[in-house]
Amino acid sequence: MMKEFKEFAMRGNVIDLAVGVVIGGAFGKIVSSLVGDLIMPVLGLLTGGINFTNMAITLKPAVGDAPAVLFAYGKFTQNVFDFVIVAFAIFLVVRLINRLQRRKQAEQVTAPPPPPEPSAEQKLLTEIRDLLKQKG
Repeated sequence: MMKEFKEFAMRGNVIDLAVGVVIGGAFGKIVSSLVGDLIMPVLGLLTGGINFTNMAITLKPAVGDAPAVLFAYGKFTQNVFDFVIVAFAIFLVVRLINRLQRRKQAEQVTAPPPPPEPSAEQKLLTEIRDLLKQKG
């Protein structure tokens, strides 16, 4: 069982997936910072100083130690905005990769391969034909 697990864990696809998850997590933090620290404050200024993450409707006010029940649509708006930016960034990366792959494929297809050399038998028959034409 350990041998099978080792074979599974060391497959190229599993390692690639693990690297993708780690890089994706780091990329997600960068995009969250971009949205939360740079874009949303500017958007808040443009909309009159509104902070989207704090927008909520109180469904039930706080009573004693029990916290208030909130319909936090501002956090949802923030998460949707984060998702749109991440999706757009990934779209741009995939688009760039596809463009590079198409360019590479176009370079490979430019010239057709040369025709194969005639075999020794075909060369000999051609010589015999040419000699017969000269005699006749």
